[in-house]
Amino acid sequence: MRSFVRHAFVTLSLTAAFLSPVHAQTTNTEFKPQVGQAGKDVIWVPTPKSLVEKMLKMADVKPSDVLFDLGSGDGITVITAAKQFGLRATGIEYNPNMVELSKRNAQKEGVAEKAQFIRGDIFATDFSQATVLTMYLLPYLNIKLRPTILNMKPGTRVVSHAFTMEDWTPDQTDSTEGRTAYMWIVPAKVEGNWKMDSGSVEFKQKFQDIDGTFRNGDGMSWRITNTHLRGDQIGFTIGTAAYTGRVSGPVMQGMMRPRPDAPPTSWSATLVK
Repeated sequence: MRSFVRHAFVTLSLTAAFLSPVHAQTTNTEFKPQVGQAGKDVIWVPTPKSLVEKMLKMADVKPSDVLFDLGSGDGITVITAAKQFGLRATGIEYNPNMVELSKRNAQKEGVAEKAQFIRGDIFATDFSQATVLTMYLLPYLNIKLRPTILNMKPGTRVVSHAFTMEDWTPDQTDSTEGRTAYMWIVPAKVEGNWKMDSGSVEFKQKFQDIDGTFRNGDGMSWRITNTHLRGDQIGFTIGTAAYTGRVSGPVMQGMMRPRPDAPPTSWSATLVK
């Protein structure tokens, strides 16, 4: 079974987050992790630097982002994010020896102020302020984390090394050196009935996939087409009218063109149930 997974990038990473604590070192010998060493839920295998860089590029990280790596292992994802991309990054790691190793590595690379590491359980540690998550976790761990991830701010990017989230289709897939990474963008929650000036729209939603029906004041209905949901950005067509906008909690608003050759006008909708 391919249960050897390492850590990743917002870091939801498997290798570090789930390693069980190791007995404290009884000598002055500096701790050195061993590939295949036993962990809490998996064994430890490092993620190649090339894949770490690929994952960060897939998430389009910027200095303004806040990255969390769940199961940060030796700290390579967090340190790379801080050093090469200039953002604040935090690793959550269960193994205290790995945490101390990561701190030493960050110090050596000159990024100790931006690259931080805490000892903790990823299922009990708050990472809700993250705009990027990275991970290298087994599928069942990804699924266990999925409800928490889907409740994060729309637009949060999640990148996983090797393993998917079952029926949540990735927004992007890429690979390097025979390793695959998957990236998802947390979608806004739009399922329900939305009141518009011209009628109402009832949306059905499965992750970033949406469809729905529009009804006007006379009771006539149209199937919504050309639907698109990426983070908090939404788009759809009713008849010949194309709508684009942003979802902000119980409110949508944006611009609408009644026809391709017509000037745009503003629109808004409010969630009623």
